[in-house]
Amino acid sequence: MIRYNLLCEHEHEFEAWFGSSDDYDAQAKRGLVECPFCASHSVRKAIMAPAVHGAKKSSLTDTPDNPAQTMVMEAMKQVRAHVEENFDYVGDSFAKEARAIHDGDAENRGIYGEASPKEVRDLTEDGIAVAPLPPAASPRPRKQVN
Repeated sequence: MIRYNLLCEHEHEFEAWFGSSDDYDAQAKRGLVECPFCASHSVRKAIMAPAVHGAKKSSLTDTPDNPAQTMVMEAMKQVRAHVEENFDYVGDSFAKEARAIHDGDAENRGIYGEASPKEVRDLTEDGIAVAPLPPAASPRPRKQVN
């Protein structure tokens, strides 16, 4: 699942969840994404800041009595674990490597790493599907693959 901050033509900001970046693109193209405030179908992605977690526990993890929330948090952990176990970590070369894979200049494989907001925007605008990973529960060392 991926959460986008969205903005309609009247500058109403709202958020929505999609199965993937491609799901958002397909729904937006078909006019299925609608502003909940004014029903406008002219919607675009707003700039999103990454979630940064400090030493204080998030309120999301402080409410174990919410089964839906617990299920979502577990699914996010499983997605991250799957990516870390099966994809190549490319560090800060993510944007360059994603573009090379998309262009057929590098082996087609799953990768993950770091990218600046501008790099992510450029990749998305060029039709290259990228999505943020759910945050890690605790940092784990990663071996970079070049």
